[in-house]
Amino acid sequence: MLPVSIPSPAQGVWYVGPFPLRAYALCILAGVFIAVWWTGRRYRRLGGHPDTTLDVAVLSVPVGIVGARVYHVLTSPDAYFGPDGNLALIPQVWHGGLGIWGGIAAGVASGAWLLHHRGLRLGPFADAVAPTLLVAQAVGRLGNWFNQELFGGPTTAPWGLEIDDAHLPAGYASGTLFHPTFLYEALWNLAGAAFLVWLGHRLRERDGATGGRLIWAYLMVYTAGRAWIECLRVDEAQMVAGLRLNVWTSLLVFVVGLVGYVVVSRRHLDDEASAAPSQAA
Repeated sequence: MLPVSIPSPAQGVWYVGPFPLRAYALCILAGVFIAVWWTGRRYRRLGGHPDTTLDVAVLSVPVGIVGARVYHVLTSPDAYFGPDGNLALIPQVWHGGLGIWGGIAAGVASGAWLLHHRGLRLGPFADAVAPTLLVAQAVGRLGNWFNQELFGGPTTAPWGLEIDDAHLPAGYASGTLFHPTFLYEALWNLAGAAFLVWLGHRLRERDGATGGRLIWAYLMVYTAGRAWIECLRVDEAQMVAGLRLNVWTSLLVFVVGLVGYVVVSRRHLDDEASAAPSQAA
């Protein structure tokens, strides 16, 4: 045992009779539970019905998992379609391999469709769910710790992560410590969630409403951290112009979030300006 370091869990699967309980899945489910519970409370304070949150979750969570897996498969094709690939691995999500970009896109799209179908405004629900997504992602990242995957490069920092020999990347000696990128991202997400809660209070005090801006702020907060954390990782990834594909995706999504935030903010100010004369009258 190294004198100063973060040990990896001894196991990530427990059996109840013949049924496996996988830490990766349990972490994701715990994150989903927290997000649904907290979103329900936030949405109710914004005037929504808490049952709507559960209905959205029942649809968007499984759709999001499928979207996350599809994104991972398409951006890491060699393991499935390459010369030594195995198509049978595609549905085996319990071994890891969920791309957050596909999960968020598919989950948000399906949730937005349901809200539109019921004639409900998307903005309040989006503002309610924004910080809870970051908390869910923070909890879900613990699954990577149990799986001993997606860690960063070698480090001599006292918080270096121990990795079992069976999970060591090629070329690294036994006992090497690695950056615990799962921990960096989890802490970043928790701090980001706190920031979004503060931002929501600030916008309501100043403008009277958040106006759907928090979901765009969420995109900027998450991707600002994901971009630099992604650069630390040593797992195989698709490279584009010398950078990992997820770095480029983070930069693109950050710009989308920035543009969306600015557009929605201007629209909110225009609505206030147009309503002012009628209120004065």
